[in-house]
Amino acid sequence: MFGDSLEKRGVMSLLASVLFPPTCVLCGAPGLTSGGGRDLCPGCAAELPHNRDCCFQCAVPFDSPMPAGTRCAACQRHPPPFESSLAAFRYEAAIPTLIGGAKFRGKLNLVRLLGQCLADRVREVDPPLPQVLLPVPLHAARLRTRGYNQAMEIARVVGRDLALPIDHACCIRSAATPPQAGLDERARHRNIRGAFQVQGLLPWSHVAILDDVVTTGSTVAELSRMLRKAGVRRIQIWAVARTP
Repeated sequence: MFGDSLEKRGVMSLLASVLFPPTCVLCGAPGLTSGGGRDLCPGCAAELPHNRDCCFQCAVPFDSPMPAGTRCAACQRHPPPFESSLAAFRYEAAIPTLIGGAKFRGKLNLVRLLGQCLADRVREVDPPLPQVLLPVPLHAARLRTRGYNQAMEIARVVGRDLALPIDHACCIRSAATPPQAGLDERARHRNIRGAFQVQGLLPWSHVAILDDVVTTGSTVAELSRMLRKAGVRRIQIWAVARTP
């Protein structure tokens, strides 16, 4: 039965690729067919602002290439409560448009594409894989308004690509804080303080927090502090994009 199910899914995937071939979301050209297909053409994929030269700990982009494992001055002065970060892209060029479509306009093809790109970046970095992915939660009121949590939907794609489980129930956003956009770094830290709750002690010792965009890092740092209190010893941050 299991084999039959896999065979049927393979046939359905092949049929979908024939009926709906990958098409670049940026220019409309045929998309990449490798790796399950990407809605990006080779030219547009090459022009995306990949975030390879960045701080090992917070993933903030560097102005020039640095040795692997280099930490930025801010992380050296005040180490954040997580071990490492990776982000597929810098938040510039076409990336704000792609993330905006996935986050605010419910474009599931963009959710799938961004999740695939993040999984590609994880494979490129090849870090020790966590036991579980923890998408940054939305407050219940915002979830009702938006209808979905973009971090959760991206995590579904990444989890499927990397064969990692997702725990979306162990952490909740208990405070309906105003949006972080438009706030400076100090205000972001104040705004997010006490916003998360973790449901008791967790069985996970190594997790990856997943979000769409990391700006100052205040959200993932606050969530990391709560996870530390719940017994998590090793925390990675995975994001689609990181702002400079």
